[in-house]
Amino acid sequence: MRAVVASEPGGPEVLNWAEVPDPVVGPSDVLLRVAAAGVNRADLLQRQGHYPPPAGASSVLGLECSGTVVAVGEKVTRWAVGDEVCALLSGGGYAELVAVDEGLVLSVPSGVSLVDSGGLPEVAATVWSNVFGAARLTAGETFLVHGGGGGIGTFAIQLAVARTARVFTTARGESHARLRELGAEVTIDYREGDFASVVRELGGADVILDNMGASYLAPNLDALAADGRIVVIGLQGGRKGELDLGKLMAKRGTIHGAGLRARPLRQRVSIVGEVESQVWPHIADGTVAPVVEAYIPMSEAAEAHARVEKGGHVGKVLLTL
Repeated sequence: MRAVVASEPGGPEVLNWAEVPDPVVGPSDVLLRVAAAGVNRADLLQRQGHYPPPAGASSVLGLECSGTVVAVGEKVTRWAVGDEVCALLSGGGYAELVAVDEGLVLSVPSGVSLVDSGGLPEVAATVWSNVFGAARLTAGETFLVHGGGGGIGTFAIQLAVARTARVFTTARGESHARLRELGAEVTIDYREGDFASVVRELGGADVILDNMGASYLAPNLDALAADGRIVVIGLQGGRKGELDLGKLMAKRGTIHGAGLRARPLRQRVSIVGEVESQVWPHIADGTVAPVVEAYIPMSEAAEAHARVEKGGHVGKVLLTL
């Protein structure tokens, strides 16, 4: 089969569309002929040599995909050859074929095309497990999501609104109109001001979803409401920061850090099951929809990475076959 491989750690130019061995299908695996794969910032980090795959995972990039089942392992019970599905992966999505445990495979949500569903599993699992699992966002609370224009941001805004939370977001100014269409009540250009003071004046945020890490640690704490929860899912602003523990204690705040890819299989299977039962209905009724910035042929993955790296897009960039 053909897949996107990196010749060495580096920029988008190191990505090549090349022949690699077909994946091995285990007893509990399904084999998918890939239709589309979502591009995530974790893929950029892996390409740069900063985010190696977990032990046993494919070294091919790609944490989510959609496709058609072409083979199943002997223990597989739910899926059959010919099913159109999408899947959460530990790697391998940027390829013609990918093998994945049947518990990480989801039905394509009603009303969504097979291609568009390729950009849903990673963002849906990330948002659900962190915002509604770890941080316990509930109806009526105020939710601040950083990077609102990205794949995770656009999905988080919609899902929080669907579950009747009040949503604030930071993003580039040129994306604000679109993010308000998705349901964000307050949009803040992170390049032009102090987001913490804006949020604080509006009562503070009960839950903050942060993709920046160290550089946003102090302002996130300033923006946090009493009994608030910060969930860190990215380190674009650095790994190490200074924390005012006195302020954290005074607010009775919580800071939670979480990744998804390296969790034990049973945890990821549980999250995928919850996504299908709790999140897919919001997509089926139209309150949440995929937001796709661009469709780019998988053989041109370098262009897709360059586009995501540049920023300014709204929603997902999908690689298609």
